[in-house]
Amino acid sequence: MEFLQNIKKNYDEWTRITPQGLLYDRTLFWLFVILLLIGLIAVTSASIPYSSRLFNDPFYFAKRDAIYVLLSLLTCYISLHISSSQWEKWHAKIFLFSVILLLLVPFIGTSVNGAKRWISLGILNFQPAEFAKLALTCFLASYFTRRYDEVRSRHVSIFKPLIVMLVLGCFLLLQPDLGSTVVLFIIMSGMLFIVGAKILQFVGLIALGGILFVWLVLTASYRLKRFTGFLEPFKDPYGTGFQLTNSLIAFGRGEITGEGLGNSIQKLDYLPEAHTDFIMAIIGEEFGFIGIFIVILLLGLLIFRAMKIGRESLMLEQRFRGFFALGIGFWIFFQGFVNLGMALGILPTKGLTFPLVSYGGSSIIIMSATIGILLRIDHENRLFRIGQARLRDD
Repeated sequence: MEFLQNIKKNYDEWTRITPQGLLYDRTLFWLFVILLLIGLIAVTSASIPYSSRLFNDPFYFAKRDAIYVLLSLLTCYISLHISSSQWEKWHAKIFLFSVILLLLVPFIGTSVNGAKRWISLGILNFQPAEFAKLALTCFLASYFTRRYDEVRSRHVSIFKPLIVMLVLGCFLLLQPDLGSTVVLFIIMSGMLFIVGAKILQFVGLIALGGILFVWLVLTASYRLKRFTGFLEPFKDPYGTGFQLTNSLIAFGRGEITGEGLGNSIQKLDYLPEAHTDFIMAIIGEEFGFIGIFIVILLLGLLIFRAMKIGRESLMLEQRFRGFFALGIGFWIFFQGFVNLGMALGILPTKGLTFPLVSYGGSSIIIMSATIGILLRIDHENRLFRIGQARLRDD
């Protein structure tokens, strides 16, 4: 019985967002740091052959990723000092700034592999699509807070956030970036679900999203090739199925325990740019099923903490904080799910990074900003509860 009580006590301490005696979510912070370090190690290993061939420096991408990790920690620290009320106050300006950045991409953007999605900032190629995800989440959190009763009672209220999402989505499709557009759609749908929108609204929203997705796939030949290629990757292993077949081979070679750190064969120019979108395939090859399971577990726990922070905020009747935290949780979950599903051949190939692990300065930095926001929301929840306790004592 004592053993079971200890388990229950530890579980309560883990799941409680505002444990007594702490003013921040220590678990969330360490999950964030551990995933960053795992990503740095994985990127270093996966990028050595590619770095050596292109730049004659085996640690070229590793050095850049180390800089991104430091910038991410700094970004997390800065966002931690911005109150949730400031985010709510700035939501329109943040959204407008995001639109301006997306408008600039076609004119001053840098093209990589046929897609113009980045703005060069020296050591960092900034991707406005990543900032657009944060801007939409913040904007919708504020909108649903102000129009809470309207969204829950009126069927047509769904069109306003849909129009906002479509504005960003149209700019993203010009780059083109269908993957990020789908992420925006999922963020909006998840937040509508939390707000309590009517079931008919979801049916219509999913139907509309499905029709638009099919239309976008059918009207672009390269998207159609990607979609058909993922259905039968080994039918054309040296063409449309090249990336996916090599990714599956990497997972197969890893088996349970993996080949060991640095012993991947697929990263030797078999799997193109393995340190970015297919980093999980290299982790699977070098660390096996156990390594993949640990990374998924860590990310799952981080998402769990984000959802708990959002739930805690709603219980305290702090709607903006709750919607913002839950929107971030949906974002991290779906992006991680799509990246891993793509590497495993469950989903078509899309250019989405694995949160906090894949190489990519914009993705890591923006994702770190969201962790800082979650830590800040949790901190404010703790202070709010302490204030309530003092009022009850008085």
